[in-house]
Amino acid sequence: MADVQLNPDDRLAGYRRILAPAYLPYLAAVVLGCAALAEIAVRETWLPLTQPPGALLAAAATAPVALVRTLPVAAAALISAVCMLGPPAGYPPPVAGLVALAVTCYVVGTIHRARTAALLVLPFAVYAMLPQTAAASGGRSLAVVLLAVAATAVIAGAARRAHAEAVRREAFDRAIADTLTEHVARGERARIARELHDVVAHHISMIAVQAESARLTTPGLPDEGARKLTAIGDTARTALTEMRRLLGVLREDADPAPVRQPQPGLHQLNDLLDEARRLRPGSTRLIVRGTVGALDPGIELVAYRIVQEALTNVRRHAAGAAVDVELHYRHDTLLLRVRDNGPGPQDTIGSGGHGLTGMRERAATVGGRLTAGPAPTGGFLIEAILPTTETEA
Repeated sequence: MADVQLNPDDRLAGYRRILAPAYLPYLAAVVLGCAALAEIAVRETWLPLTQPPGALLAAAATAPVALVRTLPVAAAALISAVCMLGPPAGYPPPVAGLVALAVTCYVVGTIHRARTAALLVLPFAVYAMLPQTAAASGGRSLAVVLLAVAATAVIAGAARRAHAEAVRREAFDRAIADTLTEHVARGERARIARELHDVVAHHISMIAVQAESARLTTPGLPDEGARKLTAIGDTARTALTEMRRLLGVLREDADPAPVRQPQPGLHQLNDLLDEARRLRPGSTRLIVRGTVGALDPGIELVAYRIVQEALTNVRRHAAGAAVDVELHYRHDTLLLRVRDNGPGPQDTIGSGGHGLTGMRERAATVGGRLTAGPAPTGGFLIEAILPTTETEA
């Protein structure tokens, strides 16, 4: 019969199967057992089999390692018993037995609670304090070594278990926080879309009305001009219908008969500040710089909502603090600042601050940017820069 030649890759795969985690306890038991037998052989002048208790001790102190995956507590208890019963009979445990004890106690510490792990160390502490321990083979020093090995292995296992639990808890908390932030951001985007729907719908409706009015009231209007104005009106009405069809679904979470009101703007900012003064102690000032002009309704809505949310944050996190709301009208931007003299940062973007996340989303919808953090002179500062388009009042 011809010899079968094994492929080197097949040999490598076989070695990997042997060294797989499922086989490691059995491999460790064999290796430690052989090392223990060798040590007993040296200790008994190369004739371990002439004194069977030595060979049995070597096997009993290492063989339970094979059970460390399925029955770690039982394996640790068996090895502990052998390590404590051997010295009084004149057979101190081999070094391989101490290694087996450390391995099993470490595994118990990583899997079970501290109470179970402590129960493994307790017998070694009692054993070290017994008076007859000094008369045993190895003396009290061996008992102290056994206690130190078991306690160190259990503590190391418990530390790894605590670290793993902390990592899992941190990952879980981070996932929950990310999910909640994403949920809040989606809700804020939906709210922004509903409000912008009202603003854009107003402009498109005005386009349709003005086109129709121009067609009917312009004297001597050529037929081609009338047709173009009619097309403009039809296009505006079609766009309005399509926009309402796409964005109107966002109003499904509103009341069955909502009260329709114009979206707020900067002209209502004084009313907002008056309400803030009624709801909370502390002064609230409005500071306006630059040439005041009517802005695009979308810009005014974003600025109003940012101030509204900022005042809500002050009321929640810095009750009683003085607040300055500053509007600085520039050539092509609106600088908006809300500053308080409270205890400091109440919320930060990207670290669980849902209110500031919503403000950042709002600023981004109009091409602006928003920053938040400690104010240079103390307290908390929210600063938004919004691009503006001036229109005729």
